[in-house]
Amino acid sequence: MALKLDRPLIVFDLETTGLDIATAHIIQIAYIKVMPSGEEISVSQLINPGKPIPPEVQELTHITDDMVKDKPTFKEMASKLEAEFKGCDFAGFNSNNYDIPLLMEEFARVGITIDMTGVRMIDAFTIFTKMEPRNLAAAYKFYCGRKMEDDFQAHLADQDTAATWAVLKGELEMYSAEHQDEESRVLPHDLNDIHQFCNPCKKVDFAGKFIIPDGGTEPIITFGKHKNKTVREVLMYDPGYYSWIMQGDFTLNTKQMLTALKLKYRL
Repeated sequence: MALKLDRPLIVFDLETTGLDIATAHIIQIAYIKVMPSGEEISVSQLINPGKPIPPEVQELTHITDDMVKDKPTFKEMASKLEAEFKGCDFAGFNSNNYDIPLLMEEFARVGITIDMTGVRMIDAFTIFTKMEPRNLAAAYKFYCGRKMEDDFQAHLADQDTAATWAVLKGELEMYSAEHQDEESRVLPHDLNDIHQFCNPCKKVDFAGKFIIPDGGTEPIITFGKHKNKTVREVLMYDPGYYSWIMQGDFTLNTKQMLTALKLKYRL
């Protein structure tokens, strides 16, 4: 069953210098821009991270320092990507937890703030782990009926992007009303509903350090000694917490969102 689109959907994947959103840099971005008409536009771009790629990342991705040395930096690509992504929704594999926060962090580093208000974020990994807990290769075999290694080379963003799009389409087909007897196993085909399915808690910041729980109204902290406390009460009774975050190794977006809450609460 086809996905109902009322605006373009960016299905994307990143290869990066590491796993820490606060310090990692993109070395490859690939995406398929799926138009409401059904047209699919594929783009893959190597990016110079401005720093050496760790040996283990080069071994994993087969992307070397020599391959990216003459490629544009993210700063040089940012305006073009901002224009390309404007008015679009996003989809990926574990993208809500990693790719989107890191992409937004890269934009923030070059002084660009992307307004994600109303943007729907579809995570094929979240759908998969809720329905069939495994990984991308298992998802591809399960939903597409073939071994991923027979069709794609793993750990390349363009290959993983194509596999992710195939998995998402397979999920929509398998969990359609035509193929499921139980209502709880039917996946909606409206992006608003899928967004809610993939995001039961509303993240205040992309890294998920502060969230608004399902059914709640106040942002809470998700880590450390203040875990599960509201941001408001922590800022009120532990004023040093704000300085600790601002001076710590947290993403720019996390710091910006905490600052916005501090100003909102007038603390």
